[in-house]
Formats: sequence, structure tokens, C-alpha cells
Amino acid sequence: MDFSFQCIANCSQTKARAGLFVTPHGVVETPRFMPVGTLANVKTLTPAQLQATGAQMILANTYHLHLQPGEDIVARAGGLHRFMAWDGPILTDSGGFQVFSLSELREISDQGVTFRSPRDGQIIHLTPETSIQIQNALGADVIMAFDECPPYPASREQVTEATYRTERWLERCINAHQRRDQALFGIVQGGVYPELRRQAALRLAKFDLPGYAIGGVSVGEPAELIERIVQATTPLLPVNKPRYLMGVGTYREMAQAIAAGVDLFDCVIPTRLARHGSALVRGERWNLKNARYKEDFTPLDVECPCYVCQHFTRAYISHLLRAQEILGYTLLSIHNITELVRFTERIRDAILRDCFREEFAPWLMTVSV
Repeated sequence: MDFSFQCIANCSQTKARAGLFVTPHGVVETPRFMPVGTLANVKTLTPAQLQATGAQMILANTYHLHLQPGEDIVARAGGLHRFMAWDGPILTDSGGFQVFSLSELREISDQGVTFRSPRDGQIIHLTPETSIQIQNALGADVIMAFDECPPYPASREQVTEATYRTERWLERCINAHQRRDQALFGIVQGGVYPELRRQAALRLAKFDLPGYAIGGVSVGEPAELIERIVQATTPLLPVNKPRYLMGVGTYREMAQAIAAGVDLFDCVIPTRLARHGSALVRGERWNLKNARYKEDFTPLDVECPCYVCQHFTRAYISHLLRAQEILGYTLLSIHNITELVRFTERIRDAILRDCFREEFAPWLMTVSV
């Protein structure tokens, strides 16, 4: 396989590590934030603009690409990389998150999940086998096992059933997987129950997969529970494989997870905030539609090297947003993605210098219960 993970530095005071994740389409320097491109595009950005943010690996979504344009069309185009003109590594989510997010439109059984399309009412059957078949056709570097993501709150009985079903589905995903140039990651479920998480992590580790993800977090639970889940689960995953925390992209949650040994993150936060007119600046969220920015002729962040901060003012971006000009959303997306990528880059540099805990202490403070 064209995959490997090498840890090149460890933090002496935490479990944080800096690594190199080698894929067929390039090397990902970890820890790293990965932008989300659900429909084979990161919203409002061209691949060149995305590359300029420092993004190395991006995500796309199996369920949504199956609906449109269909995996067969993507395959005939030469695969996802050629279809969207992105030369770097790509990860596809299995559709498992839609089991959670489209709960009113689906039915779950041991066989798989039946969805009713929110677009046209079409019935869609997604099983571990079809999820893998779709992902094999799409051709991403990393593909995810089909899983059941339980909601929060949920009873221990409900979470237990979802956790064991996820493990049974993983075996079927492994059997269905046909391409050696794609790394199949397993997903640890278990809700907010530490013992379920521990059991699931230990059982999944025995499959010796190319990588492992922690799923079922950031689905409504408070920050302190996310922190506990990640700290309890991450050390149980193999040290020689990349560890991926799904759906997390805030400063504190990423810093806490990196301290526990997580390598990869994804979240829709930077582009979603941009579409609502908000900028991420040093851990804060600024609403650029506010009147205070109408005559503010300074950059969003004088220390940010991104194209937006080097060329435009807060006043100009505020004007674009209030006028509902698409360029305003593009500029904020560029800056916001750069901000989160740079945050993980700075942490990586601190790990290499073994001063992560000192330099990022404010983000590592334990959240009070």
C-alpha cells in the first residue's frame, strides 16, 4: 500500500505528537485541520484558493455525491481528484454521519440504512457494502467505514446497540473493500460512555487498519464530555497509525485532542461561519456585518499571511457582506480556513520544539464540569 504514518516528534509533557501521513496523493503533516468539501468543492473556493490556505487534505461526502452527480460519473471523469481538480489527498466520509443528521428521513436495520432523499423523496439504500463500493468508485485516498452515529442524549442501551452494529458493519466494509490504493479507516463509537468507548477501541485496533477515527462526538454533547471521550479513547488506538477526530474544529477542542494524541480534524465551521458573515480571528468570532466595521480600514488580522489579510480591509469585507456579494463569503472562507490550518501548523511547530504545553496553555485548560 502507498500509505504510512511516521511520528517524528513527541511532546514530553502531553501525548501530543507531530507526524507524517503518506498517501498516494501527497504527505500530510500532522496534526492538521482538513477543510470539508461535501459535494467535491469547498464552498465558494477554487482549488488554487484552497491550496493557498495551506490545506493539505480535504473531505468529500459519499451520501451527497451518490445523490449528485453519482459515483459512476465521477469514476468516468477519472476519479474525485481529477473531477474536482484537487491534486492533494482526499478523504470521503462513508455516509454514516447522515445516519445521525437525517434521522427523520431514515430507518436503520442490521442490513443497513434506508433514506428518503430530502431532494426528491427518492428511496436510497445504503449498506456497508454499497458505501464502500461508492467510495471505491470515487477514488479518495482515505475512505471511512460505514457506521451508526448515535445522537446525544441517548440511553446506554441505544449506544451499545449502535456501537456493536458499527463493529459488525466494519467487518463487512473490510470484506467489500477492493482497492489497495485507498486506506480504510475504522470508526470508534460509544457515545459518552467511557467503558463502551474503551471496549470499541480495543476491538477495532485488532483489525490492524491503516488508520482510526473517533466518531460520535460534537453531536450536541457539552465540551467537557467531548474532552473526556477523546482523552479516554485516543491512547487506546494504535500509536503507529493516524488518529482522526471527526467533526471537530474549534481551537480548544483541537488543542485538547492534540494533547491526547489526535492527528487529524475536520469541520464545516470555517466556511459555515463565512456564509453567515463571521471571521475567525485568534480564537474569536467576529460578525463583519456589524456597524463597527463599516469604517475599519485595517486587515482582519495584521499577523495573518493569507491573501485576504494582505489585500483587503474589514470595511471592504463588511461592505461586501452587507451587499450580499459572493466575494465577501469567498474572502471570509479563505481567511477562516487559513486560520484553522495555521492553528494546527503552529501547534505542530511547538511540538517539534517541545514547547506545546507552554505556548498553548490557554487552550489546554480543562473545561469545568
